[in-house]
Amino acid sequence: MALDENDSSVGHSFGLEFDGIQITAITEVTGLKMEQDVIEYKFNMANNKGAYHVKKLPGRPKAGECTLTRPLTKNNSFDQWIKDAQLGKMKGARKGGSIIVFDYEGEEVKRYTITAAWPKSLELSSMKAGDTSVLTEKLVLTYESCAPAGK
Repeated sequence: MALDENDSSVGHSFGLEFDGIQITAITEVTGLKMEQDVIEYKFNMANNKGAYHVKKLPGRPKAGECTLTRPLTKNNSFDQWIKDAQLGKMKGARKGGSIIVFDYEGEEVKRYTITAAWPKSLELSSMKAGDTSVLTEKLVLTYESCAPAGK
């Protein structure tokens, strides 16, 4: 049974969908953030005997970064994307798409649209012989904007 609008969501799994790259086995997303500058407008109020006043206004949106963690598998869908960014081929490296939150039944709960994203780094987890923990890779994406997508 899918969650209704009054249920709190538990992020069971996450997905990434970017210009032909689709990965559904993401186990962790950190740093996904929508932020903008704040402009302070300072003035004296004429109707209040010149009292000093500060008003805060919305400023420019800020670019962001997020980290996606997935188990290490044979899936190499990140490889060409990372190579393009490393070689400065930004026309092919900048991609638009979404980060998707799925519930425990695999139904989409929410989607966040990311624009002009490209891989900043890829980090493998520690590799130790005899260790039983899952090997992971962490992809850090830098992006120009992020917004919740409406259904």
